[in-house]
Amino acid sequence: MKLDVNALRYLSKEDFRVLTAVEMGMRNHEIVPAELVDRIAGLKHGGTYKVLRNLLKNKLVHHDAAKYDGYRLTYLGYDFLAIKTLVNRGVFASVGRQIGVGKESDIFEVATEDGTVLAMKLHRLGRTSFRAVKSKRDYLVHRRSFNWLYLSRLAALKEFAFMKALGDHGFPVPTAVDCNRHCVIMSLVQGYPLVQVKELQNPDDVFDTILGLIVRLAEHGLIHCDFNEFNIMIDDDEKVTVIDFPQMVSVSHRNAQMFFDRDIECIYKFFNKRFNLTSETNEEQNGFETDGEESGRPSFLSVKKVAGSLDKELAASGFTRKEQVEMEKVGQFIEEDSEEHNSSSDDDIDEIGDAVPIDSLKIEDQDHHYEPDGSLASRNSDGPEEGTSCSVENGCENPVSDSNGDATEPHESGGTMPSQDDDNDSDGDSDDEDDAALTRKLNKERKKAIAAAHGRRRSGSSRNTYKDKGKGTMNSKIQRQACKW
Repeated sequence: MKLDVNALRYLSKEDFRVLTAVEMGMRNHEIVPAELVDRIAGLKHGGTYKVLRNLLKNKLVHHDAAKYDGYRLTYLGYDFLAIKTLVNRGVFASVGRQIGVGKESDIFEVATEDGTVLAMKLHRLGRTSFRAVKSKRDYLVHRRSFNWLYLSRLAALKEFAFMKALGDHGFPVPTAVDCNRHCVIMSLVQGYPLVQVKELQNPDDVFDTILGLIVRLAEHGLIHCDFNEFNIMIDDDEKVTVIDFPQMVSVSHRNAQMFFDRDIECIYKFFNKRFNLTSETNEEQNGFETDGEESGRPSFLSVKKVAGSLDKELAASGFTRKEQVEMEKVGQFIEEDSEEHNSSSDDDIDEIGDAVPIDSLKIEDQDHHYEPDGSLASRNSDGPEEGTSCSVENGCENPVSDSNGDATEPHESGGTMPSQDDDNDSDGDSDDEDDAALTRKLNKERKKAIAAAHGRRRSGSSRNTYKDKGKGTMNSKIQRQACKW
């Protein structure tokens, strides 16, 4: 649809109020009911319906009465809302001629009050030339339903963010001025698309500069994904400027290497076809590392990322800011948990190590015995298996042998290692006191271990146990017969 701003000067506040009401209603409706538009606009004496007829005449809204009486915004109405907002902000004062048409956008000249000429890019996703958004872009993320106006707004926001960040890091890109809805305002590049250039004074230098931009972008964590002669502007001094950024992805993307190689291949093909420039003639000048397949061609694997990658800052596709935050939280939790575990284990070892050897420590509870670290180990009713002993550090190991080489069984938590000097009556009282103190300490440790083990213990019921709950099921009948037998 052609943008005709002549009707913009004749629209009143009520017209823009109704346009905004339709836009707000389209958040939850593909076709906004007329009653909802009237309620949101809040005009008196039925003025909304009169305004809707005027907007319909200027093709700012579309009327649909197939299922119910409703309206939706057209791209022209969306253009008017964005232009009105930017004019009110003082970004520009007038709209000029159209200077470019793409498969998913239109470019217009705009001028400020002091006469400075800027470029206005209006994203128009949904054209016949570009409708494969689900396969070509990641705007939808996890959504299934979408609106073309909303997708155009997402594309504009993404392009403005990339353009702003790249300009701040010294890349040759247009200066980002402002953004509203699906409209992006940027500085006007004084040059021509590379596809329109027939001759160059120094094609080798331009070729090296373009390849250097691709590698430099990858070093900052980004891949253009559409780096070709249509998105490269060059002026009379052969200065290169890169445009069009909504499709950029991170180097962490699963297809990053393919996108990088495709951008390199597009540049090689164009310069070989237009200027007869091949990799052999430029091998000694570019100085890039090769990938082993063709000399002089930059390799994705040889690119080294610099500090402060832009893919993390901008949450580019393939590396999201949400994933980065979750990774930082998990790392911080693991560090804190490991510090607490180390400190608590050191304290426990200091308390118990002097009284009872660690290898012989065991805490029992009915049919299960609980290790001091809280883990649960099953045992038979007859006792632990012969030839094994459970320890704090190494779990179940070989049995502890005495000085004669005979295996000794682990002792109960309230006792100590047997000694040949137990028959001495002089040390009996002191040993009893030590045993009582040791028993109290071990009882505390037992309670802590049992509580920790019960907290980690999972229910042993199967996910299919609900099948046996009914009285008329085959399993329940078999079980009743088995009980009778």
